[in-house]
Amino acid sequence: MHLTDEQENAVAKKNVRLYLLCQALGASSAPINIALGGIVGSKLLGPDKSLATAPVTAYNIGVAIGALYANWVMKKVGRKRGFMLGTIIGVIGLILTGLAITIEHFWYFCGALTINGIASGFVQQYRFAAADRGTKDFKPKAISTIMLGGVAAAIIGPQIVIYASGLATPYSSAFYMATSLFILSFIALLFLNPSNLANQESVAATDTGRPLLKIVMQPRFLVAVFCGTSAYGLMSFVMTGAPLAMQHHGHSEVNATLGIQWHVMAMFAPSFFTGHLIAKFGKETIVSIGMVILIACGIVALAGLDLMHFWGSLVLLGIGWNFGFIGATSMVTDTYAPEEKNKAQGANDFIIFGSVAFASLMSGKALNAYGWDMLNWIIFPVSGLALVSLLWLKYQSSKSERKHQV
Repeated sequence: MHLTDEQENAVAKKNVRLYLLCQALGASSAPINIALGGIVGSKLLGPDKSLATAPVTAYNIGVAIGALYANWVMKKVGRKRGFMLGTIIGVIGLILTGLAITIEHFWYFCGALTINGIASGFVQQYRFAAADRGTKDFKPKAISTIMLGGVAAAIIGPQIVIYASGLATPYSSAFYMATSLFILSFIALLFLNPSNLANQESVAATDTGRPLLKIVMQPRFLVAVFCGTSAYGLMSFVMTGAPLAMQHHGHSEVNATLGIQWHVMAMFAPSFFTGHLIAKFGKETIVSIGMVILIACGIVALAGLDLMHFWGSLVLLGIGWNFGFIGATSMVTDTYAPEEKNKAQGANDFIIFGSVAFASLMSGKALNAYGWDMLNWIIFPVSGLALVSLLWLKYQSSKSERKHQV
């Protein structure tokens, strides 16, 4: 049955509300993994702390693997069952993380965080799932709305860490407590109506459409992925090292955790209006603004080592990520047909989160070898290249339009 635009958006809004709840719950585990990954890793290591951020790297590798695996699973069994599987993986990973901390084994801890990352790879798909239904104008708003779940995550995740800090086994307790987040997500997903997904899932199951290489080589896809990778990679590079740098410069563990909380809040709070800004000013413009804000983050971080410099730069880092990543994600949705979504989305997320994993590993090494300032100097050339790529895309688009006019 053919639906009017209004009816189609009504169906999409029902899905978005449920995905928003699941995003809020599932994404709350990310600040726990990130805030404690480097700190616990440092405590489990010997005198050489250069691998302190390896657990966060393992987590991000898991996200990259999870992005591909989630798309493959959902292609086979659909969104609902796929997301439910992701919550089960999340519970298992968090329990194993707590056990690894209890036995004080660094590499087991890294392995457990990899599983947590795989679960987060499923969580990352909520933003794409929200855009499965609805009109073209509705899709950026749907993606932006889903990212609002991160506002709740910015509060829930760090508060679990802070509450657990008063317990006898603070680190392992935080991960055990986080299992409730995925259990609640599993329950919520029981209410996802398969009839609201059937149109897109039946199309996706046919696996038709262009070869992946042809999709990937589109100028718009290339620039969107590069900008998304730049925004997310820089965010991971700076954020991963921030808690360790804050402690190194005399700030407390609680203030380091609160810094991550303010950062995660800044990552997602702009989503109240990011979708509307994209609809008004265009995707490329919002991505460009995001890159400029990331440059401002670097300037603030290099201005001093007081608590306000750390927190201020982390807030700007979050806002820049929001504009850059949501704008780039919206650009990606323009580059594929419904039947091509699984492979295109999987390729996008694998590239982004694979790069994020590398960035988080290099964060620890750069921080250990060159200090906090070096992490922030890297922002300038990467953001600059992203801005140049957007100008190149604009040139390519205008060149293509002139050809069509001729």
